[in-house]
Amino acid sequence: MTLRTHVADDVRALAPGFAHVAVVARGLVSGPSDAAGAALLDDAARRLAARLGDTPPQQDPHMQAWRAAYAAFGAKPSKFRNSAEALARRALADAGLPRINRLVDIYNAVSVAHLVPVGGEDTDHIDGDMHLIRATGEERFDDEHPDPGEVVWRDGTGVTCRRWNWRQGVRTRLTEDSTNALFLLERQEPMTYEELTAAAEELAEALQKSSPGAEIEIRDPA
Repeated sequence: MTLRTHVADDVRALAPGFAHVAVVARGLVSGPSDAAGAALLDDAARRLAARLGDTPPQQDPHMQAWRAAYAAFGAKPSKFRNSAEALARRALADAGLPRINRLVDIYNAVSVAHLVPVGGEDTDHIDGDMHLIRATGEERFDDEHPDPGEVVWRDGTGVTCRRWNWRQGVRTRLTEDSTNALFLLERQEPMTYEELTAAAEELAEALQKSSPGAEIEIRDPA
């Protein structure tokens, strides 16, 4: 498990309150969505509703901080919502949260329950380390390019997630066949680092329960 994550200095300057935690896992068991994942998603939606009360997700202080970070690199927050806000809106809607596959359902549940962006990448398709950078605009993301100055995650081949945590690429996404993964949990202040690590611990527990033989490590990139 030598994969590392790096945050560029210009990203840190853009959002000094940013931090992330990585959960690295090997030997996971994926597959189609199942009853256990559905129960996690339903419970996460209930926890979110209790947390927010009558407050819309976008007015939560953590989501407000993410909106400010998006605006700082030129992304209109009402058009490009961070992944946690987008999932929260779906969780509170009548249709509820989508069921994708076992691994995605688990990390989506943690994202909703803690109102924190969480992404999952198949490490068998990652080229080298992961870097959070401000794009030049020349990088590849599927069949397109990010905007110059846009905050993106990238590896040695290209961009894996656009607009920080807005949209994940096809190349490295987790599928029903994935067995090895990197999960990135990201926060802006005022969410505390202790709250972020609590979400990471909950994710690691859920993954271990779903895949008892997996090797799972929580990494503090700091």
